[in-house]
Amino acid sequence: MKLINGSWFEFQHHNKPEGKYWNPICRRFSKEQWQEKLREMASLGMEYVVLMHTSLVYEDYAESYFDSGIYDRPKDFGCADPIGAMLEEADRLGLKVFLSTGFYGVWNQNNKNMYDPEVLKRAFAASEKVFVLYGQHTSFYGWYFPEEALILSYFSDYFIDYVNRFSAFVHSLDQKYKTMIAPFGTCLVNADDKYVAQLERMDIDFIAYQDEVGVKKVKAKETAAIFEALKKVHDKAGRARLWADIEIFKFERYLYNSALLPAGIKRIKIQLENVTPYVDEVLCYQYFGIMNQPGSIAYCGHPDSIQFYEDYKALVEEMR
Repeated sequence: MKLINGSWFEFQHHNKPEGKYWNPICRRFSKEQWQEKLREMASLGMEYVVLMHTSLVYEDYAESYFDSGIYDRPKDFGCADPIGAMLEEADRLGLKVFLSTGFYGVWNQNNKNMYDPEVLKRAFAASEKVFVLYGQHTSFYGWYFPEEALILSYFSDYFIDYVNRFSAFVHSLDQKYKTMIAPFGTCLVNADDKYVAQLERMDIDFIAYQDEVGVKKVKAKETAAIFEALKKVHDKAGRARLWADIEIFKFERYLYNSALLPAGIKRIKIQLENVTPYVDEVLCYQYFGIMNQPGSIAYCGHPDSIQFYEDYKALVEEMR
C-alpha cells in the first residue's frame, strides 16, 4: 500500500460552505503560518503540493494572491505574498509544487472557462506573470490546470483542446515544467480503445483522477476495479502517467453545500488499499483544513482534524 505523497493547497476554499472551518482563519495567516502548513505536510512524508488557484473569482468579486495585474490582492490578508511564502518554504523542504493557471473566470463555471476568450486571455497573462515572479524557485515543479473535466464515458473535445492549449502555452514559457489535471467522473470512464486514443491526443504529464469517495459517487471498496481499468488504458496509451486524487473528506451535512470534515482513518485506509496497486502516486484532497498537527501555529479546520492527523501519522509510522 502506498501512502499519500501530496495534497492540494489553497489560500481560500472556493466553495464557501465547504470552507466554513478554515476560510476566515486563513485570511489572517502570516507568512510563518503559511509555511508551517507545508512543514506539517512534509512531516507526513508528502512530496507534492498542488496550488488550487492563484486568483479566485465569484459572481460579485475577485481577488488575486499575487500581483497579477488583473485582480486586486485582498486587503484583509495577513500575508502580502502567500505564493512566495509557500515556494520559499517548499524550496527549503525539497517539495515539488504545481502552480495553478486559474481561476480567471467564475470558479464554478468551468465549462465556460475552458473556451471563453476573455477568461483564457486573463489566465495566460496571469500565468506568465506567475512564471516571471516565481520561476526562480527550485520547488516550482509544474503547472496544474484547475478547470475540472466531467468525464461522461469520455473526455469532451473542448476539454482536450483546453488541456493542449494550456500545455502549449506553459511550455512556451519553459519546457521543463510538468503538467497535471485532476478530472472527475472517474467512475463513468469507458476504458476502451476510444479512451486510449483520447489519452494519446492529450499533451499532459499526469492525470490524478478523483476517486469520488468523499462526494459519495462510489464506495471506497469499489475504486479498485475503476483504477485497474484506468491502468490498462494508460499503459496502452503510453502517455499521461496515472495518479490518484483520493478524497479524505466527508460533508457535515449536504453534499457540496456544507462544511468539509475529516473522513476518518478507517475509510482512508480502504481508499489507499484499493487505488495504490494501480497508480504511480497518490495525492489527496486535501491536507489543508482536514488535517492539523497538534499544537500547530497554523491551525485551521474542524476540531476532528487533529485526531485525523494523529491517526494518519500512526499509519505512516507503521508503514515505514
